[in-house]
Amino acid sequence: MTLGVVIPCYRQERFLPRTIAALEAALEGRDWRGVLVLSAPGGSTALPGLSARWSVLRPDVSRPLTPGAARNRGFAACGGAWVLFVDADVEVNAAWIARALDEAARASARDSASANTDGGYWGRLEEWFVDGGAERPGVRDLYRVGDGDRESGYLATLALYRREALERAGAYDPRLNSEEDFELGVRLRAHGFALRAFAPMAAKHWSAPRPSFSEIGRRWATGLCFGQGQVLRLSLGRTDFGTHAARQGHYFATLALWGAAPLAFALGGPLALAAWALAPLALFALMTLRKRSARLALHSLLTWTVNAAGLVVGFVQGGRAPQGALDWGRAS
Repeated sequence: MTLGVVIPCYRQERFLPRTIAALEAALEGRDWRGVLVLSAPGGSTALPGLSARWSVLRPDVSRPLTPGAARNRGFAACGGAWVLFVDADVEVNAAWIARALDEAARASARDSASANTDGGYWGRLEEWFVDGGAERPGVRDLYRVGDGDRESGYLATLALYRREALERAGAYDPRLNSEEDFELGVRLRAHGFALRAFAPMAAKHWSAPRPSFSEIGRRWATGLCFGQGQVLRLSLGRTDFGTHAARQGHYFATLALWGAAPLAFALGGPLALAAWALAPLALFALMTLRKRSARLALHSLLTWTVNAAGLVVGFVQGGRAPQGALDWGRAS
C-alpha cells in the first residue's frame, strides 16, 4: 500500500527536524511519498535535510494559505491510497503509525469483498513544551481522545485519511481560518465514513509553553479566532448548521454575558450595571478556585472573550477567498 504524507508548515520550521526524523524512522521500509507545504509566502528559514522521498511546495501566493488550503495542496501532490496529515510541530509515535497502517491495509482489503466505511484514524496526542533549553510535558491528552479504541467525530493535528473518503467529501474547506478539521469530520460522517481513534499514544505535539497571553494575540493576528464564525456563516441553510452552532455554545454564552452589560445599563442605569458586574466577578472567582490560579482563570476568561469576538468577526466577514483551484485540492 502506497502512503502519501503531507506536512503543512506555517512558520513552524524550528520543529521540522524532530517531525521529519520521527516520520522517517516510523515509515522505514514502507512505500511512501512526502510533501512539505510552506504556507507562508516568502519564508526564509532554512529547512532540515530531506530525503529523496520528499518534495517541497512553495505556493506563489500573496497571503498565507489557510490550514485547509495547505493540506489540500499537499493532498493533490502526494499520491497514495491513504494520506497521513502531520502538522509541522508533531512527533509521531512509530507504534501508532504501525497500527494505523495495518488497520488501513485491512480496511482496503475488505473493500474487495464488502462495503467498508473506515474513513480515517487518529489517536491520543500528548502536549510537550520547549521552554528555553528545557523540554517538559503539558496536557497528557490534548484532545481528550482517551486511551481506548472508539469512534470519533473528527480528526485533527495528526490524521490518516483514506483518499477516496476525502475525494468524496470534498477535502478540506480552504475558506476557513480554523475549524477545518471539525467541519471536514461532519461532512465525512454525512457521507457514511467512520472516523476512529485507537491506542497507543499517537504523537507528541510540541510548542512554546502554554497557556500564554501572547498566544491569544497570535491567534487573533493570524485569524485562527475567526474560524468559528466563518463556519457558521458558510453552513447557514445547511443541515449541519446546528452541529456547528452547538459546538460554539460557550462562545455564545460569553457574548451573552458581555452583551448584557450595556443592556443592564440601558434598563437600570449604574445600579443595574453594578449588579451585572457581579456575574463576571463570580465566574472569575469560580475559575480561580477550579484552576487554583488567578492568572489561569484570567487567561481562560480572556480566551473565551477573544474567541467570542472572533466568532462575530468571522461570521460578518465570511470565509476567506481561495487563491486558486489548488486550494480545493484539484488542478483545475
